[in-house]
Amino acid sequence: MNKSSMFSGLRDFLILWSSQIVSRLGTAMTSFALIVWVYTQKGTASSITLLSICSLVPSIMFSFIAGTLADRWDKKRIMLLSDMMAALGTAAILALYLTNNLQIWHLYIINFLLSFMNAFQGPASYVATTLLVPEEHYVRVSGLQAFSGSAVTILAPALGSAILAFGGLKMVLIVDLAAFAIAFTILLLYIKIPKITAITEKAKESFLKSCLAGIHFLREHSALLRVILFFAFINFIAKMGSYGILPALILGRTDGNQVSLGFVEAAVGIGTLVGSVVVTLIKPAKSRTRVIFFTCGMSFLLGDVLFSFQRILPLWMFFAFAGNLPLPFLAANLTAIMRTKVPVEMQGRVFSARDTIQYSTIPIGLLLGGLLADHVFEPFMATISPIQRALSLAFGAGKGSGIAVMFFMVGVIGCMASFICLKNPIYKELD
Repeated sequence: MNKSSMFSGLRDFLILWSSQIVSRLGTAMTSFALIVWVYTQKGTASSITLLSICSLVPSIMFSFIAGTLADRWDKKRIMLLSDMMAALGTAAILALYLTNNLQIWHLYIINFLLSFMNAFQGPASYVATTLLVPEEHYVRVSGLQAFSGSAVTILAPALGSAILAFGGLKMVLIVDLAAFAIAFTILLLYIKIPKITAITEKAKESFLKSCLAGIHFLREHSALLRVILFFAFINFIAKMGSYGILPALILGRTDGNQVSLGFVEAAVGIGTLVGSVVVTLIKPAKSRTRVIFFTCGMSFLLGDVLFSFQRILPLWMFFAFAGNLPLPFLAANLTAIMRTKVPVEMQGRVFSARDTIQYSTIPIGLLLGGLLADHVFEPFMATISPIQRALSLAFGAGKGSGIAVMFFMVGVIGCMASFICLKNPIYKELD
């Protein structure tokens, strides 16, 4: 396959995708800077996880409504409005910071409001991508999106740390606003998203019935629903461990060293980046479900179980890289299954139903993970006992060792669950 045929028919998507990288980079740098700022104020895992919870709950709560409206309304207008609200949120944080009035609770409220708008942005973006991309490129496009996400993960900590060091939080927020302006202008002036004509046939369907249509679709497709329920469980345990409290572990074990955290998060991004390049270039797998469950299990094995034993930066970076290398294969194949199995005129509602089910466990996992880290595992590993002495041989002692034990437990559970599903024949119908 030559380069021209590999990306043929993707011009508008590539323009949109490129501009969104710029915007996401600005947002990610702000998120990184705010995590560091919050940790310096409180110094607890739960203070960080609560910030994430406020960024997720509204998206989950309003997902059904947002998916229905995304199917009915103009996708481009929804995306533009959501981007504008995100920029206003960043501007509000900047104003509070410049006037020396910024408090942690301000960030919780602003993240909550922005998450509400993201509930609409998500399904609109899903459908817009489907409309802009030929079906034969679904896996490749998912790989490109994973590539951009990993590139942002690599660059955001490095750039965020550099800008924090030389310009402070103020400069990070200003850069974020400039990135938004670029992406907003490109979407407004240069991207034309095709209209969906089929949905007019159901224009008289009640709003409530339309909101529930995504759930009804998933109930009629049990294998698809089972995959979504599996990842609801995976998201729950993952947020209790590595993906939820990684910053607390690194900052705790390095006495708040944001450079070390930046290196580890960059390693996470590099792993995803390499995986994204590979999944974008190779031929799509015949059995997508086998790829999904195998890569999920390997990610837990490398990124949680083996990561939990490490105590120095180079090894943290290696296993962060290795644990995230398989994830683009998982994401690309799962997204391709969804785009293939769900009619385009229903994708907003079905994708929203999926997100509600799949992500509803994340806030619970984050909250529970933060509480267990601060009030159970960290205090336990700080108190001398026979079990503590035995665990400290594997996981070390001091701040962060209790979180390392949580990483290990989460990794074992996630790995076992993934490989059990790998052997289940019910998922073969999705291939």
